[in-house]
Amino acid sequence: MTLTDPAQTLAALIRCPSVTPEEGGALTTLSGMLSELGFTNDRVTFSDEDTPDVENLYSRLGSSGPHLMFAGHTDVVPVGDAGAWTQDPFSGAIFDGEMYGRGAVDMKGGIACFVSALARLIKKKGPPKGSVSLLITGDEEGPSINGTEKLLSHAAAKGEKWDAAVVGEPTNPDRMGDMIKIGRRGSLSGTLTVEGTQGHVAYPHLADNPLPGMMALAGALLDPPLDGGNERFPPTNLEITSVDTGNPATNVIPARCTAKFNVRFNDQWTPDSLTDELRRRLDQAAADAASQGQRSPVRFTVSFAERASPSFLTRDDALIEALSAAVEEATGRMPALSTTGGTSDARFIKDYCPVVEFGLVGKTMHMVDERVAVSDLETLTGIYELFLERWFESAVAR
Repeated sequence: MTLTDPAQTLAALIRCPSVTPEEGGALTTLSGMLSELGFTNDRVTFSDEDTPDVENLYSRLGSSGPHLMFAGHTDVVPVGDAGAWTQDPFSGAIFDGEMYGRGAVDMKGGIACFVSALARLIKKKGPPKGSVSLLITGDEEGPSINGTEKLLSHAAAKGEKWDAAVVGEPTNPDRMGDMIKIGRRGSLSGTLTVEGTQGHVAYPHLADNPLPGMMALAGALLDPPLDGGNERFPPTNLEITSVDTGNPATNVIPARCTAKFNVRFNDQWTPDSLTDELRRRLDQAAADAASQGQRSPVRFTVSFAERASPSFLTRDDALIEALSAAVEEATGRMPALSTTGGTSDARFIKDYCPVVEFGLVGKTMHMVDERVAVSDLETLTGIYELFLERWFESAVAR
């Protein structure tokens, strides 16, 4: 295998069936590649109650600063119906200019391109004047408990410090060069329960239907909008994702109704301020319902997930400019600087150093026939190589 060829490095990783939480040979394959480039590898397994053990990899080349981290994950989501794939999901087969396989874009492809970019740079100019590390988890597509967060803490406890980081998630919506992620919205999940009294629908005076109360409270969560967004972030968005009474009968008034919701919030909120606002809205809606003559008070409880993810924004101009310039040089397009999308492991890394995200086109991630254009692998490898040169030149000069 030639490490300078991203198609070869990616195919080797795709052939490892590393469905979360299984390592599947992916970290072994990757650590072998990195050893060939001169990296030292630290394989570590983390455990936690009620979650599967997860293997992780931390590799470093160099011993001095400046220090750049590349972060990612080798675990992948299940293939779904393997029979629906036109190519074996763990083959890395190339058909009509595209490589097929689970993880092709999310995100073994990003890892493969970074390894090949390093291999090309080392072959042409030698190792960077500083240090490069790869922080790779096997837990990103799962609970995210025994992965990046613990691996960062483990490395930091051993004295590791980083000046900047790049996460290789697929950030481009349509074509290479579209978008760099310079921050992420926060995420908060909650459960709202309205209590009632079960009874026969023909005798409503003997029961208390929780659904009218749920509709009033859910409406208060949704309206008015939480904010209008700002120049850095889109508006905060709350989505009710399920409403359930657990009642299969049409002639029974249910005893309770439960709704689940998720909020993707911008930097106008913290998890604490957002939960305070949502509780205020619910209390007000319950009081309003009582004042408007609802037959009985709205009895409700609301709980929020303990692991809320805060929003963040990266303001490291040198990091952003080095990556933007590399993208523009390689593609001819100036990428948008965005905070859209879901959460990623960047939410953990931002506590240690400035972090941005840039990778492949994500159109087929998690789908049947996940695939990547071989030409995009070449483009991303070129971008990473240019970025490495620019960032280290700038960082050494500072």
